[in-house]
Amino acid sequence: MTSSVRSSRPMMLAGGVVLLLAAGLVALMLVRPSSSAGSPSAAGSAATAPSDTSVDVGFARDMSIHHQQAVEMSFIVRDRTSDEAVRRLAYDIINTQANQRGMMLGWLEMWGRAKSSSAVPMKWMNHSFTPRGDGSLMPGMATDTELDELRAAKGRAAEVLYLKLMTSHHQAGVEMAAAAATSADTDEIRNLAAGMVRGQQSEMALMADMLKERGSKA
Repeated sequence: MTSSVRSSRPMMLAGGVVLLLAAGLVALMLVRPSSSAGSPSAAGSAATAPSDTSVDVGFARDMSIHHQQAVEMSFIVRDRTSDEAVRRLAYDIINTQANQRGMMLGWLEMWGRAKSSSAVPMKWMNHSFTPRGDGSLMPGMATDTELDELRAAKGRAAEVLYLKLMTSHHQAGVEMAAAAATSADTDEIRNLAAGMVRGQQSEMALMADMLKERGSKA
């Protein structure tokens, strides 16, 4: 590895942190309730906030965790390959999912709901999942061992492993989002979840093509 590559990594990491902070700030601004009495935010009224056991709150909590790992995996692969297509996909996932996560956490804050819960993951969609204690807190999430393998991989090996892990991650994410899109009470969650379904299905098709180009499949 050349000295120029080594010296560029701290700058890239710093840039990534700034990007996430900016995304979170924009998300919180987007969900901030309006000061106008004529156009109150449906998500901002404590009196009409969804209950702690609602689909809306459960989805916001669980998908925030799910998204956090997708962002983590994308940062990992970004520094382990020079392939522009994979790096571009990773940046897209970082931007999109960090922003969506900020929105969901912002809504939980405005609803007066805790951002975490001791409840079994995915109980809100009658699909309770028992975490296995290896980092895979919900279906589709990578295990600690798989994340370590991704950190240790480089080049083509890192690309293929990332694409496989992210495909599984998206498959489970789409199932969760589809449930929220049809069962949530608030327009905010229904619309966001429906957008996640469309976006992640599109990315899964793209990743299938990328894996095929690399002599592999999901």
